[in-house]
Parts: sequence; structure tokens; C-alpha cells
Amino acid sequence: MTELTGLSIASAREGLQKKQFSALDLTNAHLAAMEKARSLNAFVLETPEQARAMAQASDARISSGSAGPLEGIPLGIKDLFCTKDVRSTACSRILGDFVPTYDSTVTSHLWRDGAVMLGKLNNDEFAMGSSNETSVFGPVVNPWRRRGSNVGAGASGGIEGTHLVPGGSSGGSAAAVAARLCLGATATDTGGSIRQPAAFTGTVGLKPTYGRCSRWGIVAFASSLDQAGPIARTVRDAAILTRSMAGHDPKDSTCANLPVPNYEDAIGKSVKGMRIGIPKEYRLDGMPAEIEKLWSQGIEWLKGAGAEMVDVSLPHTKYALPAYYIVAPAEASSNLARYDGVRYGLREAGRDITATYENTRAKGFGPEVRRRVMIGTYVLSAGYYDAYYLRAQKVRTLIKKDFEDCFKSGVHAMLTPATPSAAFGIGEKSGADPVEMYLNDVFTVTVNMAGLPGISVPAGLDGQGLPLGLQLIGRPFDEETLFSLGQVIEDAAGAFAPQTWWS
Repeated sequence: MTELTGLSIASAREGLQKKQFSALDLTNAHLAAMEKARSLNAFVLETPEQARAMAQASDARISSGSAGPLEGIPLGIKDLFCTKDVRSTACSRILGDFVPTYDSTVTSHLWRDGAVMLGKLNNDEFAMGSSNETSVFGPVVNPWRRRGSNVGAGASGGIEGTHLVPGGSSGGSAAAVAARLCLGATATDTGGSIRQPAAFTGTVGLKPTYGRCSRWGIVAFASSLDQAGPIARTVRDAAILTRSMAGHDPKDSTCANLPVPNYEDAIGKSVKGMRIGIPKEYRLDGMPAEIEKLWSQGIEWLKGAGAEMVDVSLPHTKYALPAYYIVAPAEASSNLARYDGVRYGLREAGRDITATYENTRAKGFGPEVRRRVMIGTYVLSAGYYDAYYLRAQKVRTLIKKDFEDCFKSGVHAMLTPATPSAAFGIGEKSGADPVEMYLNDVFTVTVNMAGLPGISVPAGLDGQGLPLGLQLIGRPFDEETLFSLGQVIEDAAGAFAPQTWWS
């Protein structure tokens, strides 16, 4: 069974086609792995009966010669995606036991192509967080441990300050893929929520161009920033998943009506002659030497593959984080206004309708969500809209123009660190100062503000034996270049996997 959970999507697909094992065998192996890894808290809902039924249907299609591109591949689904007849809560108390009557467009594409759903994955409440500690179901535990750590599943004294966070908001997705509980997972990225947890767990995470994947049926956080994407073990697997997840959707007016390439064709494609931008603004004061060294190593790997390094400037980068934390909470405030206890989810009665609203939202939303809703409501209020929200949108336009100018100059992509550090301990940064947590997104938010594609690829280990990632930023709707460059880094860096200690 462990051999099956150690496969990549590409190798599992090949094995299924050659009938070396069945889709049901593959699914059962992952269900057994999930059962042994419940201490990681990656899954908030397991769907074994549905998974086995889907796997049996896949076996029938494989036998009849009508297999889809993902036939029989077991996946985890972030709890932000609506799944028909399966509880979908965005990991918030306010949605209670909400069971959608429909699938999100992204998940419907996956089922169309034959994928198997193992269950719903943990995430920060409404995707608001950088560590997966704000979920109503509790924090996710990173399957990686610091070198020399003896922390185990049964450690006394709880997990606070000992186990590591997997990053967020897609921490459950990243942890499940890293721990070999599923072959791949869906995720969403609003300010780095795919790339940061991928970097923290030694997995590959792609944030596609805004509009490449439909947002329909995904619980909204910040509508102009949210984008669905995959977390996988290899660059090739991420390419395979992206092809199925992407595609035009008339139900989402922001979804681009463009053909979806076969991204797998980009794997192994030569990068010789490509010009790779190295933005000077990403060399932050106080950057850890390990991050600087990793970045330099990545430059050398791409040079060795024939790419040309070009120093570039993105002068408005320093404004990206503060502008993001105005735009995102403002849109969250608007999107979350629908959760009022009237139509669905939690309802806390009050003496009148206003009190019912207040009671429901006070009890239903966690502290981080309440914080962001209040910030967003403030910056959208009369007298402050021009001073904060409108100004942040103008900064966003300037950030986008910085990238456009670089790409117009002939730069094909940019290389940066993915995160300012490796994974940190649970409870270490979730204290009184939220800004310390927000700084984890310093390298990733610009990509969302500009609507660009970005990928995090595992590139090395820090001094404590924890994974670090490098980020590649691409031109709009040019995910293929990111896959080609990402494969170069993956080939040079090698594979990374945590030791199993949780079962």
C-alpha cells in the first residue's frame, strides 16, 4: 500500500492504464494513509464511501477504454470549494453543516476527467490566514519536523509551539499532499495561499493567472484576487491538474474565454535563451542568509539551463503588502455580508433582526475574520473610501504596470524567494501582533495584485532540515513557461519528502 501512496499523478496514471493496480486499490491505499494521519488534522471530512464508488466507476471506464485524463486519481478538495451533497463550510462556524446542491466549476471539471474525491481539506477560516491556525476545526500540523525534533503524534503537552504550521490558507491541501495522503489537492490563492504552504511543505503550488480557473462555487474571500490552483508533488503533476481545473465558465464573468493548453507539453521544454528577471526590491533588509543563498542557487540552476539573468526593478513592491491589506479586507467585508443567519448556516436569535445579525456574526466568525471584516468596513465607509480603498486600488494599478514594463522589455519570467523563512511553530506568530503573520506574504501578494501566474517549487532545505521554495512569476496566461522553468529547478534540487512520524 505504501508504494501506491508514494506515486506521482503521472506514474499512477500510467500504472492504472497498464492495469498494474486498480483505481480502487489506489483509493483504498490513500484512505488507509488518511486514517493513520488524522493527528495532522489535514482533512475535516473524509468521504470513503463516495471515494470507493468513484474509484469503481473509474475502473469500469478504464476497462472500457473511455478513461479521462485524471481517471482514478485520488484527490483532496479544499473546504472552500462547494461539493455537491458533501458538507462545505470554508472551515467557519457560521456555515455550520451547509451542504451544497451543486459542485464548483473546478471540482466538476475534475470529476468530468475521472478524479476521485477522498474528502474535504482543512483551511484557514474563509481562507483568511497564513498558517492554517484560524480554522474552526483547529490547526493543521505540518508533516515536516525540525532536524533533531522528537515531537510525535502522541507528544505530551499538546502541539502548541512544538509542531510546525503548514502555511495557509491552503494548509490542509499542502500537508495532505506532502504526507502522501492524496496524490494532489485543490487550493486557492488570494495573497499567497497556494505558494506559501507549498514552500513550507516541500510541495509544488501554482497560482494561475487571474481568470484562468473559474471562481464559481468557491466560497469568496476577495473576488478580484482569489484564484484556484493545484498543490502537487511534482511540477508535472501540477501541470496535469491545472489542465483539468482551468477553462472558460460563463457562470463566472471574470473567467477568461481562452483555450487551455496541454500544460504537460511544457515539461522538459528547453529554457535556453529565456530572460529571467531578478527584482532588486525583493532583496529585503534582514533577509536570512539561507534564503539569499537559495535564491542565488536558483539563479545558477537556470543559468546552467541556458537562461539569461536580468536585473529588473519593481519600484512599487514596497507598497504591495499594505495595499493588499486594504483591498482584500474591503472585498471580504462585502462578500461576507451575506452571512447573516437568515438563509443558511448558523442562526443566533436576538430580540430583533439587527440583534440576530449581530449575535450570528459575533458567534459565527472567528477573531481573524472579524478583524478583517472590521478593517474592510472601515476603509469602505464614508469619508475613508477615497483615503484608503481608492488609493490602494491606484497603487495596485502601479504594481501591475511595474510588471508590464518588465515583460515588455523582453523578460519571460521572474525568479524570487517564495517565503521569507521556513515553516514556524504553531502558536509562534498567532499572538497579539497580526502584522508579524501578514509579513509571511511579502513575496507573494504582488502576484495577486497584478493578476499574474506564480509557482512555488521546492528548492532546498534550511539548517533545521525544513523545506524552502523558490517562486517563479510569469506573464499573463503563460503558465507553460513557469512549468518549463519550474522543471529545471525541480531537476536540479531533487525530491523532498518528510519522514513519517505520525502513524
